[in-house]
Amino acid sequence: MSQPASTLAAGMAGTAGTVETRYLDLPRPVPLDCGRDLHPVRVAYETYGVLSPQRDNVILVCHALSGDAHAAGLAKVPSEESTRDGFGAADRDGAAGKGLGWWDGMIGPGKAFDTDRFFVICTNLLGGCGGTTGPSSIDPATGRPYGADFPVITVADMVRTQRAFLDVLGIERLAAVAGGSLGGMQAMEWAVMYPDQVDAVVAIASTHALHPQGMAWNAIARDSIMRDPAWQGGHYYGTGRAPDGGMGVARMVGHITYLSAPALDDKFGRRLQFADDLRYTITEPEFEVESYLRHQAGSFVKRFDANTYLYISRALTYFDLARQYGGGSLTRALEGVGARTLLIAFSSDWLYPPQASEEVARALRDLGKPVEFEVIEAPYGHDCFLLEEARQTPMIRRFLAQGGTG
Repeated sequence: MSQPASTLAAGMAGTAGTVETRYLDLPRPVPLDCGRDLHPVRVAYETYGVLSPQRDNVILVCHALSGDAHAAGLAKVPSEESTRDGFGAADRDGAAGKGLGWWDGMIGPGKAFDTDRFFVICTNLLGGCGGTTGPSSIDPATGRPYGADFPVITVADMVRTQRAFLDVLGIERLAAVAGGSLGGMQAMEWAVMYPDQVDAVVAIASTHALHPQGMAWNAIARDSIMRDPAWQGGHYYGTGRAPDGGMGVARMVGHITYLSAPALDDKFGRRLQFADDLRYTITEPEFEVESYLRHQAGSFVKRFDANTYLYISRALTYFDLARQYGGGSLTRALEGVGARTLLIAFSSDWLYPPQASEEVARALRDLGKPVEFEVIEAPYGHDCFLLEEARQTPMIRRFLAQGGTG
């Protein structure tokens, strides 16, 4: 099996440089789908490139479940654990990985989202644990972290928060909204909620509604956290105990859904981890794939909040454009979309399969909307959107150039 194309792209374009995450407090409450208003709300964000005098060259990049605002460049203060946790990330990045943004191969001078042309913004989404208000934030009513008292949120709530954030910056219109996985869901939500404010959408390895199998795996991951006694009903902050065991299992489950059977077979096969023969143990990993999953779990719990995992996972399972906006019809839901749309899917992605993107493309075509749909043949499953950067780049650059923006 060949290496991910991103490994071939190193050094082909410029870096976004050294960056620092900033924070902005929204002046007004954010209305939520659950009926509550949330205030105060702080948004963590990073920017790359230069804002044009007309403020018409802005691209909003939206992250997936485990991401944060640090999308590109080298963090001024690198975190202990990298967010660049796609399959094979350690092999790709080496020692520099901990400081690099999670989509560094896509954002910067000459890259897919070219910062010589565009002003790129990435915010940590609502409910996150990377600086934006979420379950680990202080509830002003109690003076303690919200925990499970944090309101249940939706992808639409995340987008409303981003819209309120951009209002403070004085940015009325977006040249594009882009993202992979949950980030692609946010991009499509933008196109439906604010059709007159978005010129283009780039939705990668995403869907208009998670399929039942994906919903089932997410349910298992959430249950593994909530069944851990250390979860304590969601109020574990300050107790000296956190549901690291359940969170680790959730990460293992999630990570496997991001991969494909051929990728796992190629990387691990049935190779033993520590010995030339079986050691006859049920408590220790015997095989390389078992050790790999334990490593993934151990790294993840050091950088991610379990309650955030619960809330964001629930939000992505709620996401359903047809139900929300079309009375069950995806075509009706997309009637008002004014943005040009680029959909990119990957052949081996069974969690967000090409079929889902094709359904969006078909609905947009039936409405006479401008849409392009590309399927990339690659063996790495859902993680392809983080790994196959070099193959996505020419598609995205051409698509954005057609709009004459920036």
